Amino acid sequence: MQITNTTSSTYINGYSGLQGVGNMRYNTSSQSMEVFDGNNWIMLNMSIPSIGLSTDAESLLDWARQKRDEELTLNTMAQEIPAIKDLVGQIKEKQEQIKMVQTLLKSPVNNSEQELMRP
Repeated sequence: MQITNTTSSTYINGYSGLQGVGNMRYNTSSQSMEVFDGNNWIMLNMSIPSIGLSTDAESLLDWARQKRDEELTLNTMAQEIPAIKDLVGQIKEKQEQIKMVQTLLKSPVNNSEQELMRP
């Protein structure tokens, strides 16, 4: 997330012991809010920050939205067409098999067995 604000903030020390520090007023001449710092009235910055997503984040959201829509379409078709339902089942089985093989390949015991089996 990107937050952009080109102006700086004002910090008022409320514990300075000076009378009226932190008091606020609306200045009708400058049409702005002001706060008293003990010596001067300081205009508060009234700008609005710009908040947005980076290009990469927008791209990832577009990709995720497209994948979600494809999956919803496929699931809808699988409910209506038996052949699609069967193919979706086969895809899920293959994905589970891939996960099992990946898990076995990451296993420390399996890695030593693989080294023994290599020519």
